[in-house]
Amino acid sequence: MNTECKPEQLEFQSLGRREVIGRFDGGRITSDGGGLLLREVDQRIGLLDRLAACFTDHRNPESIEHSVRDLVAQRVYGLALPLIEWAPII
Repeated sequence: MNTECKPEQLEFQSLGRREVIGRFDGGRITSDGGGLLLREVDQRIGLLDRLAACFTDHRNPESIEHSVRDLVAQRVYGLALPLIEWAPII
């Protein structure tokens, strides 16, 4: 059974004053667009907040510079972006 789920473009939340649109008519190219997709998923479903809530922070609150959410976000983006950036185009 064939399905036809090919939107011509995806609209993301703007980045500052710039409009961000994902289009699929560029041929075989790669970009850092996966990071924007990950950000959009995070903002829509609260992905990083939900992941951060899985951890109990036993650190001294007076010594904390970065929240658990910030540390989780850094780790997730650090793991995901190289994979997205270098993923082969099929």
